Amino acid sequence: MSAFTETPPAPVTDERFEAVLRETVGPLADEVDRTGRFPGQGVRALAEAGLLGLLGSPEDGGGGGDLRQAAGVVERLAGACGSTAMVLLMHYAAVTVIDRYGPRDVRRAVAEGRHLSTLAFSERGSRSHFWAPCGTAAPGRPGTVRLDAEKSWVTSAGEADSYVWSSRPLRADGVMSLWLVPSGSTGLRVRGEYDGFGLRGNGSSPVTATGVTVPGTALLGGDGEGLDTALELVMPVFLVLSAAFCLGVTGTLLDLTAEHLRGSRLEHLEQSLAQQPTARQGYARLRLRTDAARAFLDDTLTALTTDRPDARLRVLQVKALAAETAAEVADGAMRLCGGAAFRRELGVERRFRDALAARVMAPTTEVLHDFCGRAGLGLPLFEEAR
Repeated sequence: MSAFTETPPAPVTDERFEAVLRETVGPLADEVDRTGRFPGQGVRALAEAGLLGLLGSPEDGGGGGDLRQAAGVVERLAGACGSTAMVLLMHYAAVTVIDRYGPRDVRRAVAEGRHLSTLAFSERGSRSHFWAPCGTAAPGRPGTVRLDAEKSWVTSAGEADSYVWSSRPLRADGVMSLWLVPSGSTGLRVRGEYDGFGLRGNGSSPVTATGVTVPGTALLGGDGEGLDTALELVMPVFLVLSAAFCLGVTGTLLDLTAEHLRGSRLEHLEQSLAQQPTARQGYARLRLRTDAARAFLDDTLTALTTDRPDARLRVLQVKALAAETAAEVADGAMRLCGGAAFRRELGVERRFRDALAARVMAPTTEVLHDFCGRAGLGLPLFEEAR
């Protein structure tokens, strides 16, 4: 059990969340990025504010929040500290499975801010094709299962309390089974510290399982039904919250760019950069792209809550659109701010690096485009995997 919070968290309020952003996450963001250390202090503050249990069932003491609320939280966090936002995003994605199939004690620990989880889907052998795990599950001693795998990227590796872990099925047909694996399990090894271009504090490192033993009851859902669970529970949350993450980063980039354009002057013209038509037009294009992606995210959330026929397609589209928007806005902000953007103190270069992550996180933009094409043409998403 982690030490995120010693006492039950207070009910989530906007005031408590704003205080966490203002007093903890924001002030530590530059240090987290510079040192690449896990944002444990920020995560503990979020736990104490009730944010780890936001999506948890009220029956277990959770906040009973919905995806729109979670998207708002992730968006605000991403604008302040991308690493902290990604840790919470992956926790929320894992919690959707735990809340449905996990043991009651873990569900309650999540609700009380005492348990951080994450997904362990991507593997060295299948790379971003999360739907085709190479890791295996085999019968162990009576009542136990042996797990072996080489996971390539696991956010909060070595920091989370548990992993929602994918493998090939134990005995059943199908392509995937899911397990709840305690992070302290014998045979789990985090292979090196994460030293990345962006999201430098999110602890995304490879994790190897060699003969990890879990009880048979660690199975989350039915054997061989993991892909269905991923499509129904995990993917909507991950893709929607990834879009919210992108909008948080782009929103801050636009704010920083606007501040720079208003505050920087061409003394020989006695004008600010904001008074230059080219700069204004460039800023307007970036704002239009961001506002369009925000409207699309809002429509996606509405489609999900109203069970619209196009909801599945919207979910597949929203991360692809938001990820490419974030990359375009980040590049545009660097251009508009010029050489000043390369200095850390402006804050643009950190968000530039964080903004590029979403397009290469599985499912990547290219894979999502293929999914969207399949969905639009009436083809199964995973025909080859089946």
